[in-house]
Amino acid sequence: MVIIQEKLDLVRFNVDKEPHIRVNREACKGCDVKPCVYICPAGLFTLSDGEMLFSYEGCFECGACCITCPRDAIEWNYPRGGYGVCFRAA
Repeated sequence: MVIIQEKLDLVRFNVDKEPHIRVNREACKGCDVKPCVYICPAGLFTLSDGEMLFSYEGCFECGACCITCPRDAIEWNYPRGGYGVCFRAA
């Protein structure tokens, strides 16, 4: 049996100081659905008292947040070379 947490424990991140995702929080305020909160497999989008909170450091680089945002409030790019997610631990 495959246990997801065991697989996720192998994931490593080389975090760049420059974020590869930017969120326009003003545009988020008018969004009633907020699909990014539910679609992000890493759980990087959360709500706190109606305010969008976001962290790019644990991004799996799937781009789902950008695709599902109905307000185009998420600007997503791949991280710069050498940075980002590594799915296999050395």
